[in-house]
Amino acid sequence: MSDFSSIDDYLIQKSLIKADYNPTHDAMLARTLERIALKKEQAIRSPDELWVVDHNDVYTLGQAGKEDHILQKTATPIIKTDRGGQVTWHGHGQLVVYWLFDLPSLDWSVRNLVSHAEQAIEDVVNDCIAQNPLQKSQTITAKARRDAPGVYLYSLVDDEEIMLGKIASLGFKIKHGFSYHGIALNLDCDLSAFNAINPCGYAGMQMLRLADFVKMDDKLSFDSVTQKLIDNIARRHRGDIKLRPISDS
Repeated sequence: MSDFSSIDDYLIQKSLIKADYNPTHDAMLARTLERIALKKEQAIRSPDELWVVDHNDVYTLGQAGKEDHILQKTATPIIKTDRGGQVTWHGHGQLVVYWLFDLPSLDWSVRNLVSHAEQAIEDVVNDCIAQNPLQKSQTITAKARRDAPGVYLYSLVDDEEIMLGKIASLGFKIKHGFSYHGIALNLDCDLSAFNAINPCGYAGMQMLRLADFVKMDDKLSFDSVTQKLIDNIARRHRGDIKLRPISDS
């Protein structure tokens, strides 16, 4: 099941529910190749697309992914794919957003793309924690790391930041300047699926979900968090939100 909506003249949103991985990937690749051909052969700039996907359970292994990071086989399918990164899990309760962007038309480098993705997640997670925290006495901050793509949660304890674990992963593929694949933010999913793998290739990496740090209710639902993220990405796409300097931490 899918539907399309226009965010503005240069950005379209597509939503897919209970989506199997392979047909979704094939459609995303086909659309990217179509857009590349339109630009090369007819000099047409087609609107960029954000695909918001609710995936059926699946493990995906990146292009250079090592099967050693799959610790045990389960009933969940394992699919080799063409994005960057190692192994991860997608499934219900996780917000997956694929970024089908024409980077040269945005004047973005690949590093810009990754930083915009990480900073959009930081913005939304930090806003949710500030808006509706489970524990007001605890100081939790979402931050990217220079040494490992993704977004992590840190707790401030006695003026020292302690990393709690990873709440969002990302992996992109770039073809002729066009990006596809994207980000996965754990909202209220069952984290036990990550026990069968070394998430993103990191043994012992603790995976986290937003529902353990904020009250997921009518005030802050799966849908409202999704909309916050889409709005933030759209503003970045228009140039309304500039990149922050990347921290050395």
